[in-house]
Amino acid sequence: MDNSIKKRCFLICGHAQTGKTSLSEAILYTCQAITRLGRVEDGTTISDYQEDEKIRKSSINLSIVYGSYKDNFLQFIDTPGYLDFIGELIASVQAVDFAVIVVSASSGVEVGTEKAWEIVRKRNLPCLFFINQLDKEGSDYSKVVDQIRKELTKRATSFVIFDNNTVINVLKESQRASSLYNEIVEKVAESDDYLLEKYLEKGELDKGELISALKKAVSNSQIFPVIGGIATQQIGIDLLLDLIIEIMPSPQHTLKHARDSQGNIIEVNSQDPLFTAQVFKSIVDPYVGHLNIFRAFSGSLSSNSEIYNVSKNIKEKIGQLYILQGKQQIPVEKISSGEIGAVAKLKDTHTQDTLTQPYKDLLFPPIEFPSPVYSASVKPKTRQDEEKISSALSRLTSEDPTFKVSRDPQTKELIISGMGELHLNVIIERMRRRYSANVELGTPKVPYKETVTKSVKVQGKYKKQTGGRGQYGDVWIEVEPLERGKEFEFVDKIVGGAIPRNFIPSVEKGIRKAMEEGILAGYPVTDIRVTLYDGSYHPVDSSDIAFQIAGSMALKKALEQANSVLLEPIMNVEIVVPEEFMGQVTGDINARRGRVLGMEIKGKNQVVRAQIPLGEMFKYASDLRSVTGGRGTYSMSFSHYEIVPTRLAQNIIEMAKEEKKEG
Repeated sequence: MDNSIKKRCFLICGHAQTGKTSLSEAILYTCQAITRLGRVEDGTTISDYQEDEKIRKSSINLSIVYGSYKDNFLQFIDTPGYLDFIGELIASVQAVDFAVIVVSASSGVEVGTEKAWEIVRKRNLPCLFFINQLDKEGSDYSKVVDQIRKELTKRATSFVIFDNNTVINVLKESQRASSLYNEIVEKVAESDDYLLEKYLEKGELDKGELISALKKAVSNSQIFPVIGGIATQQIGIDLLLDLIIEIMPSPQHTLKHARDSQGNIIEVNSQDPLFTAQVFKSIVDPYVGHLNIFRAFSGSLSSNSEIYNVSKNIKEKIGQLYILQGKQQIPVEKISSGEIGAVAKLKDTHTQDTLTQPYKDLLFPPIEFPSPVYSASVKPKTRQDEEKISSALSRLTSEDPTFKVSRDPQTKELIISGMGELHLNVIIERMRRRYSANVELGTPKVPYKETVTKSVKVQGKYKKQTGGRGQYGDVWIEVEPLERGKEFEFVDKIVGGAIPRNFIPSVEKGIRKAMEEGILAGYPVTDIRVTLYDGSYHPVDSSDIAFQIAGSMALKKALEQANSVLLEPIMNVEIVVPEEFMGQVTGDINARRGRVLGMEIKGKNQVVRAQIPLGEMFKYASDLRSVTGGRGTYSMSFSHYEIVPTRLAQNIIEMAKEEKKEG
């Protein structure tokens, strides 16, 4: 599309079930991009086109749509409201110039509203609030405006009066809403010293000055307009679109910041002839394969050309370019600055990558996706499923940076991790529906370990006579506890040739092999020092294997005598919660056998640092969300291993024995 065409590129976000997709549909209908209004309940909207979105009647993925209004090309992203899919909103924020935050007129500011506000403001995006569902029972426009001012920003300013299902535009009908109009004028005047002086002198501003200054104040996040409507009835949609093209920032007036290889900041202007873009989303399409979705920040890119991927330092061949209308891919000749485009079948280009044409030394900032907080183990239901799992998971991780797959080196389990239980359930459904891979979810096994608590000296002697040549290996070792985290130390104190030098590595090999499975519950042994200090050999019958077996026998005997105990992984946990939930959160930490290490204030929230056993954390994402009404978040990393309390250790040992019997 031509750079001279007026454009707006924005996202729609907010709490789940506030009517974001219905608003997207209403905008498309007003723009005459569709001829009939789809309904979320019927699964007929342009945005919610995935099968699981239709079944659940809510958005799971971001969806890009477009339309034209009063000679303006509008491209916008409908984002999901559930916190499990927050990665979609985080990706979208990188690709737009402002946000429309949708708030329910009956429920007001909810946790999803707060999260959306937090994310768009972190990127310093201008925002407009749309109070939707004004036909719902208990709806109250003025009350919600006050709540936005109190809980989110004092700079929220109402631009409408809602009266008997009619939305009155304060800017156009200033006589009917003089007090609100004057409030807007005052706030605009306060945003500019010159205008403030003029306003104090004359008591008013002329319309041209007002709109020009208002655009500037909105772009600088000095004013956040608030309007209302009923998306499903097309009420307030014209007004929303008028405000979007009148006062919200266009790509032409938006600067994007990048850095060169020296770390210097580069301002990217949409008028720059050099093409620059960033990939913010990748999807696997059943027809075209891997599809990269990118936002162009300057210049233009033509179909069937070449691009430079600065992030990977490679050139890529560009085939057909597309713009997206929900699931539809519409071929276009070129994508220009301020637009969102898509291209298929690039070999090594993925989410986050910076693209330029020709090469320029600049990188757009990476998208900071949150780390997964909820994990489950995955088992194939049948042998056929086993073959399909790997390919399915690989494709799903390429689409979703908040979804991770790993294999635990100790338990050998395949672990999938995401933003919550709902997130993983959706992933499992997609594996089944898209790739015919059926799996069972389970709670991951805790990678316990075993260690000793006292020093012992033992002999390990292996002697076997079978007709011809026999086997003979004899070792004396001392086993003692090592400092936690030191894992293993082997000390050779053989003197006088009690064991030939070539058999000493065999002894160590046998000990290490025996350490793979402890005596209590079969977990690996760690944090021990083994000193080989004596032994004997046979000039004919001694061999590498005989000394391996002797070393293994000695260690097992030592573990039985050295008061072996179980160790469990302890995690560093950082929890961010509003002040009012501190009591429940700290009480819950104690109930999980955790220790609070410290607290500090961070804005409206408290940050609690604690150490909690991993075995107590597998369902924490859901529990914390439940306790805090979705307002609490946490991150977790491994700290160290500690001895498991005796009563709990006994249960773990009994369960391990049962599993062994069943196995």
